[in-house]
Amino acid sequence: MSIKTQIQSLRNELREHNYNYYVLDNPTIDDYEFDMKLKQLQELEAKHPEFYDPNSPTLRVGGQVTKNFETIVHEHRMYSLDNSYSKDDLLDWEKRIKKNIDGPVEFVCELKYDGASMSLTYEKGNLVRAVTRGDGTQGDDVTANVKTIKSVPLQLKGNYPEKFDIRGEIVLPFEGFNKMNEERLEAGEEPYRNPRNTASGSLKLQDSTEVAKRPLECLLYSMKGRNLGFNTQFEGLEHARQMGFKVPKAAKLAKSIDEVIEFVNYWDVHRHDLPYETDGVVIKVNNLQQQEELGYTAKAPRWAMAYKFKAEQVSTRLNEITYQVGRTGAITPVANLEPVELAGTTVKRASLHNADQIEKLDIREGDEVYVEKGGEIIPKIIAVDFSKRPSDSKPTQYITHCPECHTELTRQEGDAKHYCLNYNGCNPQIIGRIQHFISRKAMDIEGLGGETVALLVNEGLISNYSDLYALTKEDVLPLERMAEKSAENLITGIEASKQIPFERVLFALGIRYVGETVAKKLVKHYKNIDAIANASKEDLVSVDEIGERIAESVLEFFSSEINRGFIEKLKSYGLQLEISAEKLANQTDILKGQSIVVSGVFESVSRTELKKLIEDNGGKVSSSISSKTNYLVAGKNMGPSKRNKAELLKISILTESEFLDIIR
Repeated sequence: MSIKTQIQSLRNELREHNYNYYVLDNPTIDDYEFDMKLKQLQELEAKHPEFYDPNSPTLRVGGQVTKNFETIVHEHRMYSLDNSYSKDDLLDWEKRIKKNIDGPVEFVCELKYDGASMSLTYEKGNLVRAVTRGDGTQGDDVTANVKTIKSVPLQLKGNYPEKFDIRGEIVLPFEGFNKMNEERLEAGEEPYRNPRNTASGSLKLQDSTEVAKRPLECLLYSMKGRNLGFNTQFEGLEHARQMGFKVPKAAKLAKSIDEVIEFVNYWDVHRHDLPYETDGVVIKVNNLQQQEELGYTAKAPRWAMAYKFKAEQVSTRLNEITYQVGRTGAITPVANLEPVELAGTTVKRASLHNADQIEKLDIREGDEVYVEKGGEIIPKIIAVDFSKRPSDSKPTQYITHCPECHTELTRQEGDAKHYCLNYNGCNPQIIGRIQHFISRKAMDIEGLGGETVALLVNEGLISNYSDLYALTKEDVLPLERMAEKSAENLITGIEASKQIPFERVLFALGIRYVGETVAKKLVKHYKNIDAIANASKEDLVSVDEIGERIAESVLEFFSSEINRGFIEKLKSYGLQLEISAEKLANQTDILKGQSIVVSGVFESVSRTELKKLIEDNGGKVSSSISSKTNYLVAGKNMGPSKRNKAELLKISILTESEFLDIIR
């Protein structure tokens, strides 16, 4: 047997043993024998580097050091999920689905594991990239660390698509977590707080050898790509299992919403028997074509819903109420609590939201209060234990002046929040706006974090986001903890942000109510910043999805001479404040004012591409047919109810080719 054949044979054998042990939980050899074979392979590979394989089983032990994790844009966006907290929410969701889908609907129920979301990319059966969820649009490349996780196949089995992404959760089982903490305590170190945060933190360790020591697992649940070889979510799970992925077997196909609720009720009780943390159930429409029909909102798929199990509650003492100033000037009261353990973390603070909430619950300093994690994430106070209230307790008097700059607070009718209107003279507002400006979904300035922004403002080096572009390396070097290399990276990151596209720059400006989606709508309609700045209220309201409140906020922002001055500075520094010529060339007004419904399966373009074509040509994509619909673009396998409704309302029905002819 040649050396090359011997190496390949050992690799294949070790991969199979690894799969049996970590995925099937059914080892066929003992640990000693496995270690001896692995050692033999390591020695052969060391002597014959010409047969190097980036996915060899020997790389499971780590060894690669990553100083900086590269930011990668997801080819298929990683959406978040809408949450439900009651059975009624699920029933309402089912009604919305059945309004838009012809025929019967099946559901797949899967447990919602509480870990670090991950996207794995495979090409020709080999793992090529592992990227964290990040903000859903882009994340960090942690491939070297993920390769050390034994349940992640480096090379696939059986039949697999040429290229695809598969999504899952990196989790730390309770058993492994407890063992890690025992070792830390023996070494005199602080124990880790909870499995989820420990799993997430493990992925950002610079030395993959350290990651390899942690008993992480990867549970997969969703494949993304073209020509995947299956038509339903449930088939996709089985397909993934056959390729060698660890897919939880708790998933169930439900024929009705009643069966979904049975699944939820069962696991609400039995989840405590699981080896991993779980905080709910994810319910998905099973049929992939129906998923495409339903589509997405700006943030989440319409075809999936997360049912969250009831949050854990604890009681603790409210020591003090303090007040925070946000970037918009909004004041948020904060409860400073006696530290208490809640859902695996230590809670010291909770939001009190606004003056109305304080008055409604009659919350006072010194009270014993009940705290829960809303959606298992953000702690909130849900009630006061009046039986333990001190006899000298006094009602909370909400502050009347800004805690930072002492400007008198205002509160408009119909608004729950109090505001400090000292827009350009209140430090937390200035810092908050610049922190928003540099954030990942906005300008994403590499090398610049929130703490550094606060330092720059407090040292008088910047007073608004346009000042960032005048900074030099010499300006920032004297700052605390700022070394030569980090100063260079900061200035390089600021310079690179000048290439960020216009819609993200508009979002970065921090105009109240102008989020990512609204920014895209405004950019698409107006094409450049001057057109937006000079638009009237009537003109703004005429833009798709722009209401009066947003229009008034845009007008207020651009009516400020100071804000206009910032914009002029940003122009002079070369930021993208208009749509690029390339993007503009692909846009027309052919479908302006037209509402179009897309249904069925398409051949020459995907449904996503078809929707983009509609929007790029000025049209609006609608999910359901109404009297306001102008066209129904009908693909193969379109349900009869949509066609019948379109014919009843005398709406033009176009084939795929007829629609493409119109925009050509």
